[in-house]
Amino acid sequence: MDIAYIIAEERIRQAIKDGDFDKLPGEGKPLKLEDLSHIPEELRQAYRILKNANMITDEQELKRDIATIEELISICTDANEEQRLTEMLTEKRLRFEQLVGKKKMTSSAAYRTYQNKIYSKFFY
Repeated sequence: MDIAYIIAEERIRQAIKDGDFDKLPGEGKPLKLEDLSHIPEELRQAYRILKNANMITDEQELKRDIATIEELISICTDANEEQRLTEMLTEKRLRFEQLVGKKKMTSSAAYRTYQNKIYSKFFY
């Protein structure tokens, strides 16, 4: 075994014995695990870093989700599954519109000018 591994394990055992892990925030609560299966393995760490640094906005996540759902709809063969995906797509689009509305982007003249191009770029 690697010496660093042995040292780390020993320190963890000692910390447990000393009670260093007792009464930590979130103790007894389930971990919030993100489903990163839609992100390629080699990009997951970079995605986590960007997300934790608030570099990935909700709008970007919704756009990515919308694109993924649209791709799934295009290859779907089951009518029930396609209906479920279409409902999910509608929900994501509504959430996107709400986020855009909260930022009051829709009231600017530039947005009104390019609104159709923006929607066609994101949703079609």
